[in-house]
Amino acid sequence: MKIKSKIEGSDEWLFIEELPDAYAPGSQFSEKHISIKRDPVKKLFYYQLSSGGLFLLHSSMQFNKSARILSEVEGETIASQFVFYESGNTLLKPAKKNSYGSNRHNIRYVPSSKGRYEVIPDMQYSYFLMVLSKEYYFHLIDRHAIIHSSFVSAIAEGKYTSLAVQDLAVTPEMKRVITDICECKKTGEVKKYYTESKVLELLMLQLEQMQKDSNEDDAPQIKTEDIEKLYHAKELLDKVYVNPPTIKKLSRLINLNEFKLKQGFKAYYGTTIYGYITRLRMETAKTMIINDHKSIGEVAHAIGFKHQAHLTSAFKKYYGILPSQVKLST
Repeated sequence: MKIKSKIEGSDEWLFIEELPDAYAPGSQFSEKHISIKRDPVKKLFYYQLSSGGLFLLHSSMQFNKSARILSEVEGETIASQFVFYESGNTLLKPAKKNSYGSNRHNIRYVPSSKGRYEVIPDMQYSYFLMVLSKEYYFHLIDRHAIIHSSFVSAIAEGKYTSLAVQDLAVTPEMKRVITDICECKKTGEVKKYYTESKVLELLMLQLEQMQKDSNEDDAPQIKTEDIEKLYHAKELLDKVYVNPPTIKKLSRLINLNEFKLKQGFKAYYGTTIYGYITRLRMETAKTMIINDHKSIGEVAHAIGFKHQAHLTSAFKKYYGILPSQVKLST
């Protein structure tokens, strides 16, 4: 995918980034801090973070006179954008409603596009953008998850679409996650893992809000009593993922038949039971290696692997790197 932006009338691009479309778990982050101050720009600062399949941009801007920002995206991408209207110097602070609107966000599928966005003189904007390749997005959120079923159907048609018909208000929780990403002081692989977890958290906050506001009736339905049982299943797995029960035993423990358990868990949580157990094990392994400085053998035993080689193979498949390559960056 290729992403670029500039001020209309300028020969110089603010940024041009060309990134692999493929999800690349082993790729390193590239960071840039840029500050511009020239007519018609009163102030323009942006921070960008990118790796295989992922591009993040946080920008604060203010102009002396009316101007247009041109942007171009090449390749199939999912863009999550947040726009903040401000009157002071503090970024991401709560903004009062004004004639230009309130803080807003949306998620869009962009199969390549060009756009022009007008900025108003003396209005200070803070803008946060996440651009994910289609492959990266579906790595984070299973394409069969109910929470974005209608969005996935639109993506399959290859047409530009917004997940929410109208932009929605940014919540305090979303602002917190964006601030966590922008102000993260971690470095190296720790920063990469931390940022990726925050990207998923932010997407889920958006999807949950959009799901609540949706009036769709055609999404697969799960009975309320079954949702409670699925939640119970997840709670049990959170406690016993080191030595998890079989599907048959788990279904008896929560009093839900195996078919409803397997199908309902995947639909509601966006992953299979096996996939969820694997995620718990891999996240625990990563934490133990990075924070607790445990050996690979100690970690393997602690999370339920009989042999160190089994952990190494699973870790490489999940993260794209060997557990021995994970080091604490300071």
